Formats: sequence, structure tokens, C-alpha cells
Amino acid sequence: MIAAPANLSDQDGASPSVADSALVDAVRPSPNYGKRRGSHAGVRPSLVVLHYTGMPAGRGLSAAERAIRWLTDPRSEVSSHYVVDEDGGIVQLVPEGQRAWHAGLGAWRGEPDINSASIGIEIVNPGHFWNMSAAPDLKSGEAVEVHPGYQPFPDVQIAAVARLVADIVARNGMAPESVLAHSDIAPARKSDPGEKFPWARLADQGLGLWIEPAPIEGDAGLQPGTEGQPISALQSMLALFGFDLAVTGVYDAATEAVVTAFQRHWRPEKVDGRADRSTTATLVRLLRAAEDARRRLAS
Repeated sequence: MIAAPANLSDQDGASPSVADSALVDAVRPSPNYGKRRGSHAGVRPSLVVLHYTGMPAGRGLSAAERAIRWLTDPRSEVSSHYVVDEDGGIVQLVPEGQRAWHAGLGAWRGEPDINSASIGIEIVNPGHFWNMSAAPDLKSGEAVEVHPGYQPFPDVQIAAVARLVADIVARNGMAPESVLAHSDIAPARKSDPGEKFPWARLADQGLGLWIEPAPIEGDAGLQPGTEGQPISALQSMLALFGFDLAVTGVYDAATEAVVTAFQRHWRPEKVDGRADRSTTATLVRLLRAAEDARRRLAS
């Protein structure tokens, strides 16, 4: 667990304030944040976005410490509100009332400024393989590390993530289904927290929108490069669900990226970017579940 001072700066950076959640074990203030913008100024956030850190242990540092140092380095221009360590320790970097720089370009249900609308949680995990010659802390002359590959999330870590998300959702009056993956909002750029993240574990506690995926039948499904009304229908359903996707009638690269992101989150058994019957059936059932959830909130 990371040890640190127990105060965060307020929005002006002048006076200290305690962590937002009683679940926080340590505070490591990051300078990488700003005020929430536009209609989100002074308004409680409405989304939680889950990430993985994508940084393995190395350079004499634990994976958590290495990620936190980068997220608190002004040169990185990235941050998150929270980091959840592999042992379940929770570190806060940015006050919830501020706009952390975690989401980047992306959108969900027509909202283009995800950073202003959300709270970001980084979950310590090396993530999918990447070439570590691009590691931000690699110094000239040092040997390039070999990435260890995407790892399962420890049970104690997932339990801590679930507690933190439940606390954030309750304190901010969020709809439980407003818990998203980074890949949901930026499918062409991001793949985290990935297909190994156990979304069903959060759903067991009423967090996030989840149904049991439809069984895989082995059909080829709709594929990249095809065109026509079935593609338009697929794109329309994905856009209605929340993805930022134009209805073109062409199974283009953007559509493949969105289908891949959908599978990572809601049909993780097979992630190939092809809209087979299992993927489409799962999407239809999720649209019904989302509508039922909205009706419950309105009643």
C-alpha cells in the first residue's frame, strides 16, 4: 500500500482538505487537473470511468508507485481521481470536485467532455502488451523492459474497486449504470480496463449495467467491409446504447472499434470486432435493460 500525506489541495490549490471518501488510504496530490467546464461547473459528476494503469512494476518501483509518480508528474499532463492498488489500497490524487485529466478524447450518450462529467479510477494492472521502448520513465541508455502481458485482477483489488465505486455513486447520486470502461468512451484509442475485468462482480452489487451474455453460436456474423441495412441497424443500436458512432451503413473501422469495445465490456468471452449473433443478441437485451433502468429512475 502506498503511504503519503493525508491532505488534498482545494480547487484553488491554497488550503488543504480531507479525502473525499472514507475508503481512501493515502493522498498523493496531482497538479494535473482543472475546473469542471461548461454545464458541469459546480455540478456533481454523473459518470465513473474505470481504467487500468497499463504500467508494470519496474525501475525499482512497484506498479502502483510507478503509475502514481507518472500521474502526479506535471510533465505527463494526465491524472485520475483515484488509483486502486493490487492489494486493495486506495490512493486519491485529485479532488472529486475537480476535472482530472484521465479520459482524453471520447464521448458517451452525446457527452463530449467526459473529463468534466466523470470521476476517473485507475486500477493497477500492466494491461495489454505494449512496446516499452515508449515507457515515459525510460532514460537514455537504459535497457528496454519486456512487458509482462495482461494479468487477471486480484479479488482483493476488485473488492476495493467495488466499494469505492459504490461510495462514489451513492455520494454523488449517480445512476448505477453510469459506470463505464475507458474503452466505452474512446473505443478507437483505448482497450482498458479490458476483457479480464470482472464487470459481473460489480453488477452483483448493483453497479453498472450488466446481463449474462448470449451464448456464442459460432456464426461469422457481420464483418468489417460489409454494407447495407443490417449494418445501419447495428450502428443505430450501438449509438442508442451510448457509443459515439455514426450510422453510415458501412462496417468501417469505427464500427469495428465500437463492436470490439462492446465485446470487451459486455461479451468478453470472444473479442474479435465481429458482430455475431451472440454480440447482437446481448446488445438487444442490454438496450431493454437500460430502458427498464431509466423507467425505474423516472418512477
